[in-house]
This record gives sequence, structure tokens and C-alpha cells, in this order.
Amino acid sequence: QVQLVESGGGLVQAGGSLRLSCTASRSIFSIVAMGWYRQPPGNQRELVAVITPGGSTNYADSVKGRFTISRDNAKNTVYLQMNSLKPEDTAVYYCNTNMRGDDYWGQGTQVTVSS
Repeated sequence: QVQLVESGGGLVQAGGSLRLSCTASRSIFSIVAMGWYRQPPGNQRELVAVITPGGSTNYADSVKGRFTISRDNAKNTVYLQMNSLKPEDTAVYYCNTNMRGDDYWGQGTQVTVSS
């Protein structure tokens, strides 16, 4: 098992930046992929970005060129740097991993982008 704790959300104006953090309770990044998801108000949860154990990254088309996923293995922390934020980025952001077929989620952190 692993616990995931997100932080870094908040209220920001359009065009601004935020950096989200997700800290895992133990060292897992070398063996599992880590993902950031988001759930906008009234919508389903969607994948935003993924980083594999080998360091490869993948992004949703809606955030390519604006968001960057990265990790610090020594701190057991994965980050989501969000630049050029838009009102449509408003959502609860969740950290996720899957270990041996079980999904693990953080509690979520709210990101609100005002126009």
C-alpha cells in the first residue's frame, strides 16, 4: 500500500502559474508510473499527465506545452508545474498510481483559475 498527499492548489488568475506536489508515503517511483488527474465541476475525472518509472512523460492534448510533470525520487514527490493557466483548468487535481492492480488516490487539491 501507499498513501499519496497532494498540495499546492489555490486560486490564480488566468495566465498565472501553480505547482502541485504529490508526496508518496514510500519510495515507489522506480517501479510504478505516477499520474495527475483532474475533475472539473460536473464532469468526469480525466488524465492530465503521466510519468513512467523510466522518466517518460505523456500529456493530455489540452495541457501540452503548458503543464510539466516531474519527480524527485529522493523526496518521493511528483510535481505538476502548470503555466499559462486558463479558466477551463479549474478542477480538483488528484495524484494517482496503480500497484498490482489496485488504484491509489490522494485526497485532491482544488485549483481555481479566474478570468
